[in-house]
Amino acid sequence: MMMIADDRAGNPAHNPPVLICADLQMEYLMEGRRHLLSGAEAIATTCHEILTFWRSSLCPIVHLKRVAQAAWFNPASNLTDWIQQLKPKPGELAFEHPLPSAYSSARFAEYMTNMKNLRCILLGFSLDETILSTAIDGYHRGHRYQIIKDAVACKNPRDGDATAYRNAVMEVMSNYVTFLKLSDLPAISAETGA
Repeated sequence: MMMIADDRAGNPAHNPPVLICADLQMEYLMEGRRHLLSGAEAIATTCHEILTFWRSSLCPIVHLKRVAQAAWFNPASNLTDWIQQLKPKPGELAFEHPLPSAYSSARFAEYMTNMKNLRCILLGFSLDETILSTAIDGYHRGHRYQIIKDAVACKNPRDGDATAYRNAVMEVMSNYVTFLKLSDLPAISAETGA
């Protein structure tokens, strides 16, 4: 038990960072769709810039794709496809997950279990579902997650203020993750020697 606590408290700068791109799918950009995210185009542009930077740094990249079996989520539809400029490239890992947590994918859970002293940096869509549940699930497994605040989006609440909702989700997450700004990425790259 003490080993996990020490590992979490360790200096994250000495751990290999893995970029995890959550649910960068067409469903979240389509007007009139239930999961349309406000500001999704801007977040997608930021995610593209980060992916380009990360690829040039030759650091590992993992992509997550939600493939739920709910009535509102049609896996046969092209809306579940990756956003073209954000789709995985050869050599990048991709995992499909049926439930909000990426750990609902047996392959992802096994991959994460086999990685030692790993630091995960999350970006993407579905802050209030996939990112939230994956980070909490990972926390309880002893995995460290960081979230790039400038590169995550969540759905709009049915009633209420979208900004207040996003802030509330971030506040809950602060118990399980640390937050990064876009401006922190070059320092992370320099720390890892990339």
